[in-house]
Amino acid sequence: MAEKYINPHTDFGFKRLFGSEFNKELLISFLNAMFHGEQNVQDVTYLNSEQLGDRVDARRAIFDVYCENDKGEKFIVEMQNVYQEFFKDRTIYYSTFPIREQAQRGGDWDFHLNPVYTIGLLNFNFADGLENAKRWHHEVKLMEVDTHEVFYDKLTYIYVEIPKFDKKESELESMYDKWMYVLKNLSNLMQRPAALQERVFTRLFEQAEISKFDKQELKLYEDSVNAYRDIVNAIRTAEKKKYAEGRAEGRAEGRAEGRAEGIVEVAKKMLLKGISAELVAEMTGMSLDEVSKLK
Repeated sequence: MAEKYINPHTDFGFKRLFGSEFNKELLISFLNAMFHGEQNVQDVTYLNSEQLGDRVDARRAIFDVYCENDKGEKFIVEMQNVYQEFFKDRTIYYSTFPIREQAQRGGDWDFHLNPVYTIGLLNFNFADGLENAKRWHHEVKLMEVDTHEVFYDKLTYIYVEIPKFDKKESELESMYDKWMYVLKNLSNLMQRPAALQERVFTRLFEQAEISKFDKQELKLYEDSVNAYRDIVNAIRTAEKKKYAEGRAEGRAEGRAEGRAEGIVEVAKKMLLKGISAELVAEMTGMSLDEVSKLK
């Protein structure tokens, strides 16, 4: 591989940096940076990332990272590479699992809940009300419509549009800026930038260096990179084809159809490579039933 450092947009890369007990200081630093001092996470405990529904036939959820801090607050952190028509619905659905699991058996529970944060790191520009926004960080809470005041502050959705972050190294100011720069540019770097001198980045660049992987880690990373590239290339190809075929007034529809066709093609390739239907569904955003019909 030509890259010196891993691509954090891949499943392996993201979970290596943010989803392991060994590297949890990276996740702690990122969370504290994202909340601009409103959070002071001292420690995190990783929780089971596979969540089952209430019924046998209910769709399960598999989170990239699921943890709680020392105050019992829950964090779901997802790296999302593929645009989904109902991505907002998916994040709402995901947030129901850490809410529901707090229910206590017996008659003494007073319905007190600890805060839940659902964080989507998006490798695409969001749509549905955000496509024209210049900001790349969006924080959503339940709000009283007339006063615009927060009605319930224990349920927070954060959407981060990585492509919109365009600061150069010389423009990095906050720790959040620095983390965003890493998320967007890590796999293109050949050395550690001078602006990233904090101790936590020493750890990050050590863990991200591909030459230090053993054979098994390298194989897992290569497979993850190939899956990531298949998804990106298939979607881009399908979008271009639909865009070229569509009439002027149908450009947006053509791109949407292209994305859908690209995702289906990726799912078929992944199944042919022996990847489980459950993992294909999770990575593409398709339902397990939709994936099963492709076999």
